[in-house]
Amino acid sequence: MLKVIKNRMEQGCKTSKYPKEPISLYKRFRGLPEIKKNCDPALAKLCAEACPQDAIDPKKKKIDLGRCTFCGQCEMQSGGKFVHFTENFAMGAANRDDLWTDGTLPDLAAHSKKHFKKLFGRSLQLRQVSAAGCNSCEADTNVLNTPFFDLSRFGIDFVASPRHADGVHVTGPISRNMKAALLTTYEAVPGPKVVIASGACSISGGPFWGSEDVVGDLNSLLPVDLYIPGCPPHPLCTLHALLNFFK
Repeated sequence: MLKVIKNRMEQGCKTSKYPKEPISLYKRFRGLPEIKKNCDPALAKLCAEACPQDAIDPKKKKIDLGRCTFCGQCEMQSGGKFVHFTENFAMGAANRDDLWTDGTLPDLAAHSKKHFKKLFGRSLQLRQVSAAGCNSCEADTNVLNTPFFDLSRFGIDFVASPRHADGVHVTGPISRNMKAALLTTYEAVPGPKVVIASGACSISGGPFWGSEDVVGDLNSLLPVDLYIPGCPPHPLCTLHALLNFFK
């Protein structure tokens, strides 16, 4: 016991002070894209043609964060003259259409449904459902339970049973084999309940969009309340979205 106390005193507190203090990510992190609205239309068209996800509208000069995998091809293709990916991890949205962005997003806290904050503001229990994901989104979600992030200090926890949950946190493109399991899990959650689409796969199908073997759009099955884009979403993207939408 004395050794444990000694180790704790030597190590100190490892938990991040975010959100009380800002936190910066490494420069290689690709976050909210910044679109150069005055760029050459031909350059925007070139980037749209090169995008493997068909996530760029060259006429409106916008990027669909729900389909984007943040590969950076458009930034490299244009040399940063059309788009530049910032280190801004605040990318959550309450409406699917808001994910079509030119570099700005509505304030999630002001845009969220106020009754969610009233119901779940002090405690939020989520059942995570991996609907045929590659495990990247799941791994980065699990990181939130480490001492650095310590998600439970905010009253937010991932639980083992949907019957103990306030909603579902869905990752993956939702394969045909996982569709029934997802719907069964959702039905087991007592109401009122929330649905969170996390990662490009659950929002639009991600790299699997267009495949006959996946649903690729959680909103076509369940009413989605919160979208967290990314491939996978950085733990801070998820944490920021949860805190601003529910707290």
